[in-house]
Amino acid sequence: MARRAARPVRLVLCLAPLLFAGGWAAANRPVVYEGVRRLVAADPGWLLAAAGCTCLTWVAASCVRQGALPEPLPPGLLLASQFAAGAANHVLPGGLGAHAVTLRFLRRRGVPLERATASIGLYSLVRSTAKTLVLLVFLAVSPAWRRLGDLVPDGRLLVPLAALTGGTLAVAGVLLTVVRPLRRPVTRLLRSALADARAVHTRPCRVLALWGGAVAMPLVQAATLACVGASLGLGLPWEQVALAQLAAGTAVGAVPAPGGFAVDAALVWTLVAFGSSPAVATATVIGYRMLMDWVPLVPGAVVLSGLIRAKAL
Repeated sequence: MARRAARPVRLVLCLAPLLFAGGWAAANRPVVYEGVRRLVAADPGWLLAAAGCTCLTWVAASCVRQGALPEPLPPGLLLASQFAAGAANHVLPGGLGAHAVTLRFLRRRGVPLERATASIGLYSLVRSTAKTLVLLVFLAVSPAWRRLGDLVPDGRLLVPLAALTGGTLAVAGVLLTVVRPLRRPVTRLLRSALADARAVHTRPCRVLALWGGAVAMPLVQAATLACVGASLGLGLPWEQVALAQLAAGTAVGAVPAPGGFAVDAALVWTLVAFGSSPAVATATVIGYRMLMDWVPLVPGAVVLSGLIRAKAL
C-alpha cells in the first residue's frame, strides 16, 4: 500500500520539472522568439564552438564537485546530476536549485548529511575564490578595466550594504552563541568541513579537480560568451568580453534572481561600456543565455526526471 501511495507523489516529482520548463517558455515567448530570430542569422561555426564550451561548463562543475569530496563518485551519474542541476537552478535563486540536486545526489551515494553539506560549502567557497582570482588577473593585464567605473556602486549605497552585511553577521553570531540547539549542528558541520578540506588537499588529484575545475569554469563561461559575440559580430577583443563577463557576474552575482537576469542586465551594460552597440550586446547576451540555460532547460528537466525515477536523486 505504501508503494502504491508513493507512486503519485513520484510521478508529480518527475513531471514537475517538465511542467515548469513548459510554463517558463510560454511566459517568456517574446524573449525566446527574439533570441532565436537573431541567432538564426549568426555564424553557425562560432555557435557550435559556443555550444562546445557550454558542455565543458558541466564537466568543470563535475570536477569541482568531485574535488570537494575525498571518496570517488561515479563520473557518469555525477555529470548527469550537474546537467540536471542547471534546470533546477531556474526554480530556486542563488544556485540553491543546483545545490539541492547535488545534496540529494550525494545522500543517495551514501555520503552523510553533514559531509555532503560541507562539500557544497567548500564547492561554493573555492568557486568564488577562483573566480575572484581570475578577475584580478584580467584586471591586471587588460587596460579596459578603466571603463568599469560605472559598475562600481555609488558611495551612498555602500553604507547600507555594509550595515546590512555587518548586521547579518552580528545576528548570526548572537544566534550561534545563545541558541545551543543551533550551535551544535553548526559546530559539527564546520568540523566536518575542515576535516574534508584537509583530506582533499592532501591528495593531488583532488586538488587538481577542485581548483582546476574552479578556475576553468569562469574561463569556459567567458569563452562561450566570446564565441556567441563573434557569431553576431560583437566587435570586441576576447579579453574584453571575458573581463565583462567576470566583472558583471562578480558585481551582481549575489543578487538572488533565478536564471541570472540581474547578471544579464549588468553584462549588457558592461559590453556597451566597452564599445559595443546596444542591439548587438543585447543579442549576444540573449544568445549566451539561450546556450547556457534555455536550450539545456528541457533536456536538463528530462534528465532530472529520469534521475528521480531511477532513484539516483
